[in-house]
Amino acid sequence: MKKVLSLLKKEAMLTVSAAAAIAALFITPPSTQLLRDIDWHTLGTLLMMLCVLEGFKQENVLDPLVRLSLKARSLTGLSLFYIFGVFFSSMFVTNDVSLMIFVPLTIFTFRGGGKEQYILPVITMENIAAVRGSLLTPFGSPQNLFLYSRFGISAGRFMLHMLPLCAGSAILLIIFVLVLYRKELHEQISFDRSKLNVGVGAKRGFYLGLFLLVILTIITRTEYWWAAVIIVTGAILIADRKLLLKVDYVLLFTFLFFFVFSSSVAANESIAGFLSKAVSGREYWWAIGLSQIISNVPASIVLYPFSQSNAALIYGADTAGLCSLIGSLASVINYRIYVREYPGQGKSFVKVFTLISWAFFAIVVIPGLLLSAWKM
Repeated sequence: MKKVLSLLKKEAMLTVSAAAAIAALFITPPSTQLLRDIDWHTLGTLLMMLCVLEGFKQENVLDPLVRLSLKARSLTGLSLFYIFGVFFSSMFVTNDVSLMIFVPLTIFTFRGGGKEQYILPVITMENIAAVRGSLLTPFGSPQNLFLYSRFGISAGRFMLHMLPLCAGSAILLIIFVLVLYRKELHEQISFDRSKLNVGVGAKRGFYLGLFLLVILTIITRTEYWWAAVIIVTGAILIADRKLLLKVDYVLLFTFLFFFVFSSSVAANESIAGFLSKAVSGREYWWAIGLSQIISNVPASIVLYPFSQSNAALIYGADTAGLCSLIGSLASVINYRIYVREYPGQGKSFVKVFTLISWAFFAIVVIPGLLLSAWKM
């Protein structure tokens, strides 16, 4: 019991999600339907990525990407490289996956170059890049994928509607980076290259192959995703079972608890009746607000049946991730990666994240509202 209490005290997001899940069970009693409503697909994909990326870390698979990034010798150029690496990759491999790839690289590079004071603002802007870059494509984020599948429009029309927000966000991110380094735009970073592993890990090809399988599972949106989970975890169990002990299961359970909470809330008839009257005509603000309680993916699922404006709902859901950590579960991933590297610094992360993300939100929230009148 002492170990459990110590873990809950140390892991703030896990504690919040667990408390929310327990409270939700009083709203809607547990049932087999509740278990079916949990997003096991997302949880399975997350488990695969956590396993594979832990393998990448062990085998130094991403060192070539670090070497490529160091061709941008200034902090401005390096930050733009990582931020827009997230921005564009999130369009194809989803926002959470892009953060899991680039945030550890950012921490490694800035720490190795003695510029740790810039890590928090840069990974916060990477978080914004993940949220705003992924909105362009139907499969850039889980909420996009869910809503697109129900809108009944072409991918081209969907992307046309999302393009103004995406392009505007790209320009705004560049401005934010220039403001960050405004006192010295050409400040250099000198990375200790001895920290790069020159050898090739014996299992590097093995983990690259598993990574390819995970990416194909995400992009093809196959209904046999569960088979990929079995293959990935089974292969690691056979070839490198000790790695499974290093996987961040705290993050996995944090997601699980949030899904239990959102499923319980959505299944409550009284809440559903209230939403049917309250949401219509206010989809944009409801998507933003509800996402701060249950995150934007469950909020999209809950609100869609009561929405009369597709554009307002998806614009709101894709803007919600700028308000708080809970607004987008991709932000929870970002937070978790940082506190694993810097234990006890969760409050610092929340402070910087809130300051920068709210500044960005304040600029884009009204244009998003105005665009929501554009019928999708």
